[in-house]
Amino acid sequence: MTDSASAPQIPVTVLTGFLGAGKTTLLKHILKAEHGLKIAVIENEFSETPIDGQLLGDDAVQVMTLSNGCVCCTINTDLERALYVLLERRDNGELDFDRLVIECTGLADPAPVAQTFFVDETLRERYLLDGIITLVDAANADRHLQEAIAQAQVGFGDRILVSKRDLVSPEQYDALLERLQRINRRAEIHAVEHGSIALERLLDVRGFNLNADIGLRPLLRPVRPAADTTDRITTLVLRSEKPLDIERLSEFMDDLLQWHGNSLLRYKGVLNIAGEERRLVFQGVLRLYGFDWDTEWRGDEKRESVIVFIGDNLPEDQIRQGFEAITGGPAA
Repeated sequence: MTDSASAPQIPVTVLTGFLGAGKTTLLKHILKAEHGLKIAVIENEFSETPIDGQLLGDDAVQVMTLSNGCVCCTINTDLERALYVLLERRDNGELDFDRLVIECTGLADPAPVAQTFFVDETLRERYLLDGIITLVDAANADRHLQEAIAQAQVGFGDRILVSKRDLVSPEQYDALLERLQRINRRAEIHAVEHGSIALERLLDVRGFNLNADIGLRPLLRPVRPAADTTDRITTLVLRSEKPLDIERLSEFMDDLLQWHGNSLLRYKGVLNIAGEERRLVFQGVLRLYGFDWDTEWRGDEKRESVIVFIGDNLPEDQIRQGFEAITGGPAA
């Protein structure tokens, strides 16, 4: 019997991407890799192919242990119930796992999956959403990315994995990378072949941790604007070297969430607050967000506030004007 009150949080990795992008292939690679981890997997009945054959029966949540000790949970009910089933069986000693991977359907919106780990208090205490991994099929990306849900999957990602690179020309691949970077400038992008990729690229991503790591490295790469882009999901970056008044900042964020909260897929900020030696860090998913004080600014570093929004049809000019109003200067 596990003492759930003292048990460490279970890291959760979410796999998303359109049908045929290679989620199941990647999942099999994760399960078969020599990592010594005890991984539980939640997949639903609409995935391309079940991990270990079709599970029989009519139960809404079916759990089986694979030969290597990993746990497979197939669901045809809501995710929350499946998460509780795994916790119950882990706590009473029926199952043994220390990580969880969730494979979403190709047409799934990652937002409700991510929100599950913030809304329910018990799930928030027992699980830790570590990162969202989005797979993109290079050969079919142009067609898939015509769909807003596919763009949202890219926008939510902490890591973007591009499969079938060998089926497109170098010019097509480079154009796809630029498009993915315009949609999501926070995420690292890696090519993946037949689901094979180093696990450190996928695990312990800490994409939802409240810290000062805002993913600035992708932001340093210049991204050429696309004059004819029709993508609804894009990245907006606000910067200011002027210390921010925390009350005016709060008003700015409250207004933004009130009017555009449902369009803010992911957002994160590291802020220089007037009269405060510590960084203020915050992040959110849609209307759910958290904030905390981080470490003190070092004497040799530039105190700069940076906010990254990944949103759906955000009014960029309006948001920039609102930010300029509280900083007294143009947002970089």
